[in-house]
Amino acid sequence: MAHNPKSKMAIDRYNTLKVERQTWESHWQEVADYCLPRKADITKSRSKGDKRTEFIYDGTATHALELLAASLHGMLTNTVSPWFYLKYKNDELNKEDEAVEWLENCTQVMNQAFNRSNFQQEIFELYHDLIAFGTASLFISEDKENDLRFKNLHISEVYITENEKGFVDSLTRHFKMQAKNLPNQFPDAVLPQELVKKIEKNPYDRVNIIHCIHANPDYSENKKFVSHYVHEDSGTLLSEGFFADFPFAVPRYLKSSNEIYGRSPAMNALADIKMLNLMSKTSIKAAQKQIDPPLMVPDDGFLMPIRTVPGGLNYYRSGTRDRIEPMNIGANTPIGLNMEEQRRDAIRQNFFVDQLMTNQGTTMTATEVIQRNEEKMRILGPVLGRLQSELLQPLITRSFNILSKNKKFLPIPEMLGETDIEIEYVSPLAKAQKTGDLQALMRGIEIFGSLQQVSPVMDYLDTDNLVQYIKEVLGIPAKILKSRDQVALQRQDQEAQQMQQMQIQQEMQQAEIANKAAPMAKVLNESN
Repeated sequence: MAHNPKSKMAIDRYNTLKVERQTWESHWQEVADYCLPRKADITKSRSKGDKRTEFIYDGTATHALELLAASLHGMLTNTVSPWFYLKYKNDELNKEDEAVEWLENCTQVMNQAFNRSNFQQEIFELYHDLIAFGTASLFISEDKENDLRFKNLHISEVYITENEKGFVDSLTRHFKMQAKNLPNQFPDAVLPQELVKKIEKNPYDRVNIIHCIHANPDYSENKKFVSHYVHEDSGTLLSEGFFADFPFAVPRYLKSSNEIYGRSPAMNALADIKMLNLMSKTSIKAAQKQIDPPLMVPDDGFLMPIRTVPGGLNYYRSGTRDRIEPMNIGANTPIGLNMEEQRRDAIRQNFFVDQLMTNQGTTMTATEVIQRNEEKMRILGPVLGRLQSELLQPLITRSFNILSKNKKFLPIPEMLGETDIEIEYVSPLAKAQKTGDLQALMRGIEIFGSLQQVSPVMDYLDTDNLVQYIKEVLGIPAKILKSRDQVALQRQDQEAQQMQQMQIQQEMQQAEIANKAAPMAKVLNESN
């Protein structure tokens, strides 16, 4: 029993949340059995390395889940191209070249930190959990070697609550760790004697640990959230820490208004998945019966046993006409296969397989590529909004604060001071959302160009702001484009050169006129 009030509060919080989550666990287990078997140990106790595919007779659901996870990874957090950049909430600062270059350097430093860390592995696991269970959690922490460290938590370990705004602001984790690791991870903890003896005698035994992170009631700067590690069996408070911001990103794929945990495509398709597996099992049995059918044997004409192996000999009484015949089982395989294909189509629709798959062996035009991206945007647009607010924003904000605290960025320009920064997403999916606006803009410019022959409508077009708009939509780095000051100086030089050329031309024209007038002036002078 816990004697420390803080450890007691953490244990009580865990017990309360455990009861509230019980209704979800059987659902998650069933989804994992059919869609994500490597994580099918939520309500079942499984040995490590044990097979977990005993319920799967058709792999459509597992393949569809892998495709959607890979698609989200490629469209939201692509490793090849930048998927976000930073900008100021004050638009005037976004026009200042020094300020923009500083933010671009910050973005570059963050991308390098992501690539050095284990971010790509863990975020890919997160997408699997999100699609299967509807809820996922990513722990974002500091790392001495790679600056950032990420850990995707198993859904069975996570217990969450949300605040009045609907955002997750409290997370309790219940997990096991080897007893021998306790002194290293919690060097300041005062362990009870029975636990010390356990570490000495059975160092590889696993002990239950509760990690509780929630809003700090005694709010102060850099201590908005408090963290407690507790040894559950003894109630020992292992450590206490504080965070300036919530160290977890907890996205939900879809969420009902009266629920905390999310819903997923796998949950929506679960009925079709179970039916397909049952159909496939039946079809396999039917195929076996047709290939190796049961036999009808006269009860008195043959000498047992019946040998059905190739080359087998069966003896019967001389003079009898009885023979061994296969039983007519009345199987209709095509009907079963058609019904299975219907269920496969329904599963693919839940996972958006047809929309995400590119047409193999066909060459698409640029217009067709844009149309397909727009189709993906329409399908995943609602999901994108939730993932931006519950996954990408806390992920980038937390990472930015860690790198800033450890002075990984260039010194901030004096002109900025305390300035609010916001996130602009430039992932392929985010770009697809803006493609329609860009196409409309280009179509408008074409119309303006055709009307220019009738009226000077192009005078209404602000080309400087047009360039900045295209830069933001396409995510063009600022260092590729000339700064506003450079463009202004270039225009001044061009104007000066034009004025100089005009002056030279005028002088040449005046000289030419003077040369032509000189003979006539000479004649007039001589006549006078």
